[in-house]
Amino acid sequence: MPVDLNWKNNNQGGGGGSSGGGEFKPPEFMQGKSGAILLIVGILVVLGIIFKPFVVINEGEVGILSTTGKFSPEPLQPGIHFYIPVIQRVIIVDTKVHMINYKRKAEMGSMGDRYGTIKVYPPIEVLDARGLPITVELSVGYRLNPEKAPYTLKTYGLNWEDKIVNPLVRDVVRNVIGQYKAEELPTKRAEIAKKIELNIRKGLDSIPQKPVIFESFLLRNIILPQRIRAQIERVQIAKQEAERAKYEVLKAQQEAQKKATIAKGIADAKIIQAKGVAQAKLVEAKAEAEANRLIANSITPELLKLKEIEVQGRFNDALKANPNVQLFVMPPQANPHLWLNMNTPKKAIVAGGGENGK
Repeated sequence: MPVDLNWKNNNQGGGGGSSGGGEFKPPEFMQGKSGAILLIVGILVVLGIIFKPFVVINEGEVGILSTTGKFSPEPLQPGIHFYIPVIQRVIIVDTKVHMINYKRKAEMGSMGDRYGTIKVYPPIEVLDARGLPITVELSVGYRLNPEKAPYTLKTYGLNWEDKIVNPLVRDVVRNVIGQYKAEELPTKRAEIAKKIELNIRKGLDSIPQKPVIFESFLLRNIILPQRIRAQIERVQIAKQEAERAKYEVLKAQQEAQKKATIAKGIADAKIIQAKGVAQAKLVEAKAEAEANRLIANSITPELLKLKEIEVQGRFNDALKANPNVQLFVMPPQANPHLWLNMNTPKKAIVAGGGENGK
């Protein structure tokens, strides 16, 4: 029985066959040179999604480009930057202000914030000038120098804070506190804080390349031994008692001075009043003397003669009204004139009306 060798071709070329046994042909838009380009682009996009060959650096950060383990000396500034995956990588470091708080365990709480910019360490234990133990609580603010970030990470690593800031702060605090006696620390707190801040700033600035920039310092607490605290408390109580006694003495002195001032004021007022009365009397006496002088100067012989005539006229009128008068007497140089009633020999009637007993 003969065999048809073209059966395969016939089956493949049969019109309307639904079987997929034919050769694969790519879509028309992928055929040719443009299709190859699109294919390459698609592959690159997939690789980009998988390997992510770019990085976005935010404000307050810098990037350090590492090529086969070697850091680039220039930091990458905020923005988008591309790199070669596998061969290169970018380390992003924070350049915002960081802080280390040295606190007691009861106050420590969490070890820091969720951004890693705040660290909490135990307080610093130091010795005073006599070897007594002192506990110091403080806070230090600092930040990474952005321009020196590659050098800092290359030299100190990612834990540069524990290698630069923390040892320096502890050393400065020990050296400064060691210059004072424990009982001097509370009264010289401001001076001590100023010295610690100045020495921390100088210490950070003296490090080669200046990898860290000092920002702030706060001396929170100086914890003294119990017996020193008791001694200081006794001294303070004694000072308060002395101040209270001094205040009482001053108050008594002020009260006495007040009373003396009031008494002096009353005495001065009386003296002034007496002087015023005396002055008034003197003025009055002078005025009266002056009036008498003026009156005396105004009495002239002519005026006396006129007054004598007036009186004589009144006497004459009186004699006319009194017919019982027997004798009229005018003694020499007598003024006023007198008359005698013969019926009342023991009485003398003065012109003008009254009687005076003889």
